[in-house]
Amino acid sequence: MDQKVASPAAEGRTISWADEVVRRLLAANRNAKRFIAIVTDILTCALAAWLSFMIRLGVWLDLSHEVILFSIFEIFLTITIFAFSGVYNNIFRFYGLRGLGQIARCCVIIAIPSVAVFGYVGFGGIPRTVSVIFPLLLFALVALNRIVVRFVLFDLQEAVPQRHRVLIYGAGRAGRQLALSLQHEGGYELLAYVDDDQNLIGQWLDGVPILTRDEMAELLDYREIELVFLAIPSLRRSERAKLVEQIRKFGAHVLTLPSVDEIVSGRVSVSDLREIQVVDLLARDPVDPDSDLLEHEIANQVVLVTGAGGSIGSELARQILLLRPKRLILFEMSEPSLFAIEQELRKSLELSGTETEIIPELGNLRNEATANRLMERWRPHIVFHAAAYKHVPLIEHNTVAGVENNVVGTLNAALAAQKHGISKFVLISTDKAVRPTNVMGASKRVCELILQALAGMGICTTTFSMVRFGNVLGSSGSVVPKFRKQIAEGGPITLTHREMTRYFMTIPEAAQLVIQAGAMSVGGEVFLLDMGDPVKIYDLAQAMISLAGRTVRDEANPDGDIEIVEIGLRPGEKLYEELLIGAEANSTKHDRIFHAREDSLAWPILQPHIEHIKSAASVGDAASIRKILSELVDGFEG
Repeated sequence: MDQKVASPAAEGRTISWADEVVRRLLAANRNAKRFIAIVTDILTCALAAWLSFMIRLGVWLDLSHEVILFSIFEIFLTITIFAFSGVYNNIFRFYGLRGLGQIARCCVIIAIPSVAVFGYVGFGGIPRTVSVIFPLLLFALVALNRIVVRFVLFDLQEAVPQRHRVLIYGAGRAGRQLALSLQHEGGYELLAYVDDDQNLIGQWLDGVPILTRDEMAELLDYREIELVFLAIPSLRRSERAKLVEQIRKFGAHVLTLPSVDEIVSGRVSVSDLREIQVVDLLARDPVDPDSDLLEHEIANQVVLVTGAGGSIGSELARQILLLRPKRLILFEMSEPSLFAIEQELRKSLELSGTETEIIPELGNLRNEATANRLMERWRPHIVFHAAAYKHVPLIEHNTVAGVENNVVGTLNAALAAQKHGISKFVLISTDKAVRPTNVMGASKRVCELILQALAGMGICTTTFSMVRFGNVLGSSGSVVPKFRKQIAEGGPITLTHREMTRYFMTIPEAAQLVIQAGAMSVGGEVFLLDMGDPVKIYDLAQAMISLAGRTVRDEANPDGDIEIVEIGLRPGEKLYEELLIGAEANSTKHDRIFHAREDSLAWPILQPHIEHIKSAASVGDAASIRKILSELVDGFEG
């Protein structure tokens, strides 16, 4: 690590040993800097004492007994007075007239015992005027010392245009192209490459060494690397998460190149780099989708997506459009949301040149006639029912509207699909439907019961299935956009409980898995998506603060930037979410999709309860709705 590192981005500049000494001094902690200052002052005292004798006697002196005795006395006196006066608490970067005045006062105090001992008493045969000359020389030399140190370490360094010190992780083609781009951009100083390929370790690229991960940690520790560029687009998400976590501990900022699929041209430049996203920290690698499953029910078919303007519905529509359906029906009750997704998809159509017909349908499935008109008019082959109210606290305070929209809307859509011979109907469900403590989760579990009951009737021509999964990153109800906004505003980040955990996956992956699960359904299945390991929301908040280049403010770090505040669980909220009600889930032919074995109710038993819910909703009777939900749903207590 003591070698000189040539940098293609530094325009021929070489990092000298002097640069390295300056960097290490600047990076040292306060105690180390205080020790260096004390040692320097000891040497300065000795020099001042020797010069005092030289000036008094006018001859060159060796280190005689008198000089040594005087020097020891003055060193002890000077360091003691400097320490008690707070001289070593000053910060060199901001040293000025006030600091020089403090040293002058200390030198006056030092002169008093010096003159008393050597000038008045005449101790040790030392000339009396030496005790008067010494404080004057001491002030001049210490002041000069402080001024020179400030100029060399700070003023001179700040006068030189600073380059960002960079490390590139990945010495392959992308890394080399990125290094060339840095060279043309200017303002960057490439110190090293890091790579996992043992054949590359120890070699040099254009004067820049290729290091191991362990050597990277050492470099990050003492060279104050500012930026780390990840230039391995094919790096697995789990490996990326571990690597980012390792780098973050050293305070370096991490940027990454897009994935291989996102890099279209053969060139790689600084402009291609992007910030590390929360998804990069999910230690869970996505599984490549099964193209046969994706296209099985979509290609050249008429497809309906309800709730097409929402987070999941809109991503389903995007993924479905890529699979070239004959017609894509977008159903949504929010006019702005429907307009936005329609315009986006039409633009995608123009760029791709495909001939899918996009039909925007505005309406509300709580209206039975609307549901029947929709199914009868377009006769879709498959329906993805994503329309739902999903915000837990809002639905808790708006029980009637939430249950009517979720339960009655799903009932109307499912019965209309059955009536008009729709081939497949896929419900987008949630992990909150498992032993729910809130109205939203209970309403979604009732939706599952409706589809299970209809599928169990035996005479149904429509294949009903449900796909249950947890939170998706970036959805309207996700904590991620909320945390991002709070960080941008300077905090604090508010979370309900330090121990709260949730399952997370990306919206595109969730949408792809929903489509594949729908293709595997044969009737009445509750599919579970493998969400990986649950994530602590507190850990997520810490990671997002770090990614934003800020620090957490807490008891251990009171000078941090962003505070994390617990505000308590909201009504109906759980600390931990589950994906399975029963004890068993069977694997399917897809690694990330499982088939849950869940209890269900026969339609003749369930139907009267649903009618009671509809009646209670029509008169705004929230108490009755909660009572019926508690009778139907395991775990919900109303």
